[in-house]
Amino acid sequence: MSIVTFWNDGKQQTGKTLSAVAIATYMAIKHNYKILLIPTGYNDKTINNCFWEERKIKKNLGLFGPNTNIAMGNGIEGLTQILKSNKITSQNITNYTKIIFKDTLEILPGFSGEKEKYDELKENYLDIIRAANQYYDLVLVDLDIEMGEKIVQQILEKSNLIVTVLSQRLSSINDFIDKREEMSILKSKKSLILIGRYDKFSKYTVKNISRYMGEKNKVSTIPYNTLFFEACEEAKVPDLFLRLRNVDEDDRNGLFLAEVGRASQNIIYRLQDLSMRI
Repeated sequence: MSIVTFWNDGKQQTGKTLSAVAIATYMAIKHNYKILLIPTGYNDKTINNCFWEERKIKKNLGLFGPNTNIAMGNGIEGLTQILKSNKITSQNITNYTKIIFKDTLEILPGFSGEKEKYDELKENYLDIIRAANQYYDLVLVDLDIEMGEKIVQQILEKSNLIVTVLSQRLSSINDFIDKREEMSILKSKKSLILIGRYDKFSKYTVKNISRYMGEKNKVSTIPYNTLFFEACEEAKVPDLFLRLRNVDEDDRNGLFLAEVGRASQNIIYRLQDLSMRI
């Protein structure tokens, strides 16, 4: 049972959230892990839009399992109330999630409301993540720096693995190199690097980036893919991955799926390596 946190310093758009979505969906289908994906941003609907349409929120999700949190509060907000009453357990977290694939992938809907309320409840995310880690094989956290430096640092320290998502720009890469000097955790085995919205035709190829950063292991990527980014706007990400799971390597979408798979495998290998070191 592991916490994997997707993070960046927030200075540039990197595709962090959609990278977490792609990896969570792929792992749920390919590896059959029981996964919880947790967004932490303020009124950020990005993950919601990937998996369900708001107007259908009270309907059965068919292939992806029934809606389990009707009239039970909204995701993080409902769990916060349970936390205040000291009744939160790893098992009852699932009562506040959206089931995407039964027994393998669930989403904890993020905050939707006033900023003042968000500022109050964001202190509870770490406790919820800890509780979830007792129940799910993998807890994937889409970490938003808007939570504040203190909470961000606490979640990073609690994480078993940190996936830093960078853009394919030299400034983003250099910023991370500087950040790594400030944060020793980013130099440790707990840290992996991923390039979001990757363009294989850029001169900043994954091979060149790995060499420039002095990375012994090749940096992971999530390539830009038109079908994927359209699906993320249309609540069709699960359908897309099911359609592509047997895609031929020569298909135009083959690179995308192969790189999502490689990034997922890198995460699994690193977690296994870290567990053997304990």
